[in-house]
Amino acid sequence: MISVAEALARVLASAPKPVTEESVSIEAALGRTLASDLHALRTQPPFANSAMDGYALRAADTAPSLARLRVIGESAAGRAFTGAVGAHEAVRIFTGAPMPQGADAVLIQENAAREGDLLVAKTRETSRHNVRDAGIDFVEGELLLPAGRRLSPRDLALAAAANHPTLAVRRRPRVAILATGDELVRPGDALGPSQIVASNNYAIAGIVAACGGESVDLGIAADEMGALARSFRRAQEIEADILVTLGGASVGDYDLVQRALVDAGLELGFWRIAMRPGKPLMQGRLGAMRVLGLPGNPVSSVVCAILFLAPLLRALAGDPQAGADVSEPAALGADVAANDMRQDYLRATLARDAGGALVATPFTSQDSSLVKLLARAQCLVVRPPHAPATRRGEACRIIRLDEWGL
Repeated sequence: MISVAEALARVLASAPKPVTEESVSIEAALGRTLASDLHALRTQPPFANSAMDGYALRAADTAPSLARLRVIGESAAGRAFTGAVGAHEAVRIFTGAPMPQGADAVLIQENAAREGDLLVAKTRETSRHNVRDAGIDFVEGELLLPAGRRLSPRDLALAAAANHPTLAVRRRPRVAILATGDELVRPGDALGPSQIVASNNYAIAGIVAACGGESVDLGIAADEMGALARSFRRAQEIEADILVTLGGASVGDYDLVQRALVDAGLELGFWRIAMRPGKPLMQGRLGAMRVLGLPGNPVSSVVCAILFLAPLLRALAGDPQAGADVSEPAALGADVAANDMRQDYLRATLARDAGGALVATPFTSQDSSLVKLLARAQCLVVRPPHAPATRRGEACRIIRLDEWGL
């Protein structure tokens, strides 16, 4: 068995460069990964403008207190005052409206009294008060977002403000998902006496979507070499970047996936990792297609997808931090026994103590077949190999599940 760290390094090495780029409209760019640096095409704001509703004037004209000025016009957003402000003059102005020439401050309307065309300034202003200068947000040519960034709603707002109607992004990595096993049927189909409902493929597809990829469901392949070979060819025909198989990668008489993949030409990278759950994970390459053989138990499948499939997808999308540690500190909410030579990932709930610190409480049962507990879990508690027994309240590391769409 190899370590989790070594397995991840080998998985990432299978994606030495990202997938090709494409141009998409800004409306279609949410969740996509930038293929190149994004620079501002304009200056924001392009002109000095008012940060408040009030009166644009010369700050020097507000001294002494109760100074009187003459109102000579109005400036509103989209309708600038075209004249200039002279001594003892003011222009009625609204938030976002361009500052008139000659004015250097804005007196807020709460500090002003109006008597017809005359304005009484109740307070003394300073130069540039309540004024947003041109370019305080960004200037034309400025680097706004780096290549490799996955675009959030905030990023799209920034790109739009910088006048980008389209964005250069990486195409979505394509993942073919193949469930295997005679015992599996789709939800809603008739169940035989020894059959169960396939569920792993839905969780894996969700993780793929959360990481910016697109999934193609290849259905369920029977435990038969010909059926498996046909499914592998289908994955190659659709030009999948990754083939994910679910189940059949262990050592049982009916675990045929690895044998069928080798017959099809698989270059096996590794098989079996010193981790729990997820020990019988398989990695390799079938032509241009990367292959991850995930275990059949639901929890094992999900944990392996978080640890290996998600980073691989991010690497293919050009994320320079694809292999970064995604764990964070917390405290244990229950005692945990000493660990053996495998790295454990314990399903746990997550809460905050009276001081606001995160507390992770592992479930009593950690059976990798329990879908209900997986649905209730909020994080994984990471237990390194040979970790000593740890008491409630002591430090631990966790991986949140919500980041992966779970």
